[in-house]
Amino acid sequence: MKRIILLLTLFTFLLSPFTSNACTNLIVSKGASADGSTFITYAADSHTRYGQLRYCPAADHEPGETLRLYNYGSLKFQLEIPQPAHTYQVVGFINEHQLAIGETTWGGISPLDKGNAEGIDYGNLIYVTLQRAKNCREAIKVMAELVATYGYSDGGESFSLADPNEAWIFEITSKGHFEKGAVWVARRVPDGYICGHANQARITTFPWEGKKVKNSLSSKNIKRIFDRDIECVYSEDVASFARKQGLYSGKDADFSFADTYNPLTFSGLRACEARVYAMFNRCADGMQRYEKYAMGDDTAERLPLWVKPNRKLSVQDCMALMRDHFEGTPMDMTNDVGAGPFHCPYRWRPMDFEVDGKKYVHERAISTQQTGFSFVAQCRSWLPSKLGGILWFGVDDTYSTCYCPVYCGVTQVPVCFEEGNGSMSRYSETAAFWLFNRVSNFCYLRYDSMIVDVQRVQRELEDEFVTDEQAYCRRWAQEDNETRLVGALNRFSNDRAEKMMRRWHELDQLLLMKYIDGNIKTVENGRIKTTPTGVVTGIKQPPYPAWFYRLIVNDHGDVLQER
Repeated sequence: MKRIILLLTLFTFLLSPFTSNACTNLIVSKGASADGSTFITYAADSHTRYGQLRYCPAADHEPGETLRLYNYGSLKFQLEIPQPAHTYQVVGFINEHQLAIGETTWGGISPLDKGNAEGIDYGNLIYVTLQRAKNCREAIKVMAELVATYGYSDGGESFSLADPNEAWIFEITSKGHFEKGAVWVARRVPDGYICGHANQARITTFPWEGKKVKNSLSSKNIKRIFDRDIECVYSEDVASFARKQGLYSGKDADFSFADTYNPLTFSGLRACEARVYAMFNRCADGMQRYEKYAMGDDTAERLPLWVKPNRKLSVQDCMALMRDHFEGTPMDMTNDVGAGPFHCPYRWRPMDFEVDGKKYVHERAISTQQTGFSFVAQCRSWLPSKLGGILWFGVDDTYSTCYCPVYCGVTQVPVCFEEGNGSMSRYSETAAFWLFNRVSNFCYLRYDSMIVDVQRVQRELEDEFVTDEQAYCRRWAQEDNETRLVGALNRFSNDRAEKMMRRWHELDQLLLMKYIDGNIKTVENGRIKTTPTGVVTGIKQPPYPAWFYRLIVNDHGDVLQER
């Protein structure tokens, strides 16, 4: 009997309709990591996103069983597709085989940015693919077949894909109302290199199938994607469709996907490519040559698709790269007057503004206040899949979050990240999202002092979690009883999440006591310093910086001056 699976909440907590200029991804190949892992990172930024993890168990399906898909934004019924005989377990953006997928939205050119009238949207494309693919190459094949069969109802997207052995970047845009389906290209990140994308298409020219180029193929021969020498795959009509629509007139060999379907603009450079530049600049030599490009000069030398880092990256390096406000560059958000007297690197929206007829922009950094959640996905080939795949998951702003380990093999999501534990309109005392937002939003009041306290606890927990996780892998790597292994994974992930929540509650309380009313109290051994009789002592009241006093005087000095 036909059974219909209703997914009314299909990833709606992860994917909101307000995604433009929203997300940041880093891709780390196996040879670029310190321990042979592959990594992808993802910051999901939206003012309406709520950070939590959805768990979907593996399942066997009867013949005729279907999956009903609902649009991730409107929740309106989208389409119904047949289920395969078996689907895989998915936790957030990683499945039980250590396949992880992230994304950033770039929309593209009108009318292609609106997608097909019918078809699968990018949120469902991720979710369905994670249920049906074991590795990057299978994922590309599944994604290509899904959009070819059912159409694609979204605009431009860049996807990060990682499995224990490879990492890929996959870019796609719809054919609008002209034709069903999509045009796309996917490239494997070379071993030893890192890649990134941030709401701007990044694949320009790419190798074409032919006698001289044997490491690429079109979708016509997509079955050959499982040949290990294949490093580039593209839709058969990726260039011919552009010619048909008058978007391109040159040769195939000169065809640039990004320049055709998502031409660079000032905002594409300054708000998007600049974030990729920030990541590359912190871990590769010679990146300053691309600074003008990142700052909006489209005549300057273009940022490469991937770079070779000057050191191999650890999981903690990846976490650090997701924490950036352009420090050390001309775009540094901590130093201009907009940061205020306490160097707060955040600017409330809108990002653009006008003064005396001239237009200006606030910077759009990787770390931003409206992040719903972020993660570092780690995939390890030398471990059993359920143990080898891990989401280092955090909620709210990447700069002040704590990345908590959640194995891809868990069957119980930690309560603090559990779906339904609070929402953007419903506060929950046990939800990590609301606790972390309490801390970060308080920090914005006196940022340069308070963030030091946050980072102290952040480093303490993350260092401990990484050390514990490595020891845990050594302990459980040889376990051949799956029930015992899964039980151990559940205990580890839940115990760390509970510890994180306890420490963050303590941090929340300490910050309030230490910084209340503009004072800064002295803390010793984690407690507010008092006299032997219990009276608070050691209170500091540091003055504003001199430049801030000058602003006050210039604006209102005739009223405030002593007489």
